[in-house]
Amino acid sequence: MTARPTALRPPQHRFDRRVLPWWRTQLAIAFAVPVVPLTLLGFLIAPARPWLLGPAAIVALLGLATSLALPVWWFRVHRWEVTDTAVYTLTGYFWRTWRVAPMSRIQTVDTTQGPIQRAFGLSTVVVTTASSAGAVELKGLDQERATELAARLTELTDATPGDAT
Repeated sequence: MTARPTALRPPQHRFDRRVLPWWRTQLAIAFAVPVVPLTLLGFLIAPARPWLLGPAAIVALLGLATSLALPVWWFRVHRWEVTDTAVYTLTGYFWRTWRVAPMSRIQTVDTTQGPIQRAFGLSTVVVTTASSAGAVELKGLDQERATELAARLTELTDATPGDAT
């Protein structure tokens, strides 16, 4: 059986729309890390109040703007696709990364789900290959779709000739 060549083309699928609030939550938490301590210290240390509350307000405003704008941009540019011959991803904002993992190179397929992803009903499919670039991650898939995709990838990988090295 001759393996079909992998067609090099951009992936077609967008991630689940629930990635927008998931990304927003992640960004909000990241910006809250400096804002909360600065605010608490600003209220506890009266002489330092202007020096602490000012930066806290600036970081909070930047966090709000970032949390509203970036996820929309990310949703527009991130893509994924799985065909019978390869897994494709397209990520990045300024520096775009287009990854193609042929089925013959796939070593393992895992699904992961952190607590925030679980709250939004999302999962990540991690496709590990022999590449030095690391695993291909499909972050932000519906839980059910991720499970089905992992099963399909396992079947396709098993049926594809190659040594996955």
